[in-house]
Parts: sequence; C-alpha cells; structure tokens
Amino acid sequence: MRVLMIYCHPRPDSLCAALRDAAKAALEARGHQVDLRDLYAEGFQPALTAEERGRYHDLATNLAGIEDHVESLRRADALLLVHPTWWYGMPAMLKGWFDRVWAPGVAFRLGEGAIEPLLTNIRRIGVITTYGSPHWLLWYIGRIDRKLLGRGIRRLCAKGCRTDWYTLTSMDHRSPAECAAFVARVSRQMARW
Repeated sequence: MRVLMIYCHPRPDSLCAALRDAAKAALEARGHQVDLRDLYAEGFQPALTAEERGRYHDLATNLAGIEDHVESLRRADALLLVHPTWWYGMPAMLKGWFDRVWAPGVAFRLGEGAIEPLLTNIRRIGVITTYGSPHWLLWYIGRIDRKLLGRGIRRLCAKGCRTDWYTLTSMDHRSPAECAAFVARVSRQMARW
C-alpha cells in the first residue's frame, strides 16, 4: 500500500516521534511505501484565512497553496495519523490540516441532501495516539475523537474503510519502560498492516 502518514507533534524528542519512526520502519519493512508529512517541520499553516474561506467552495481555486498535500492524499491507499490527544481531540495543527486539505472537490462533493465521498482510494485509516487521561475517563466522556474519525472522516473514504486505533492512556504517569513497550507494540502492529 501507499501509506500517507500525517505526523503532528512540535517536539522532535517526544514519544510521538519515537512512535512515528517505529511505525514508518515497520511499514517499510513490510513493503509499503510511506509518504511522511510532518506538519510542524513543514511549517503547515492550519488556519483558514478569510481569502481561503471565501473561495472554499470554488473548485477552480480552493486548492491554492495546498496542492502538494492534496496530491499526497489522492495517491494514498491508507492514512496513518500519529499525534498526541490534547483536550480530548487532535492537536489544532492536525485539525487545521483536515479543515484546509479535506476540501470540497478533494474529500467530498456537495450532493442532494448529503455530501458524497471522494476519497474512495483510502481503504484503511490508523491512529497512533497518546492520552493524558485514564481509560475510564475516555470511556465516560464518550471517546469524542473516535466519533469524529469513525462517523465523519471515515465516511469520506472507501466503503468499508477499516480503522485501527493504537493508544496509550495515562501518558503522564507512564514509566520509560511502559512507553518503550508501547512503541514496540505499535511496531508489531504496523508490521501486520
């Protein structure tokens, strides 16, 4: 598969960076082609400007400035998101990537009564993330991030698009050994993709 990996963390010494590297190495060892996009390293601008919002539905001009991200998305067979979960959701930089890149004419078309999916090339989505919250609290509040991905984003991809979640909860209380074990687990799971 051609895997588009979207990595979103500001620090190069983070656990997320180790997870990114382990996932990429395992996927490539399996024979997959990985297109890594590091949003912070690229200086991706997540906020829609007033001018961009003004041409959001103009399919002739709405991709100006994001063409390379759109091309990466359209070439992908799978999407892998590697990020921390902050305030029960994806970082603002990653949310902005969805706001700007998953635009009309790219991710969807406005149809009669509902949007029509256009990213039918994406057959699998994976999320590798860490949470400061304990598992029970995520269950209690309703796994907001999973609902966004499963009910919204996944709907714009191929019918039957598979989703996989690899999560480490209670991040702030984990030992280095526990973090290393999670990196190893992610590597093993990616080797099965």
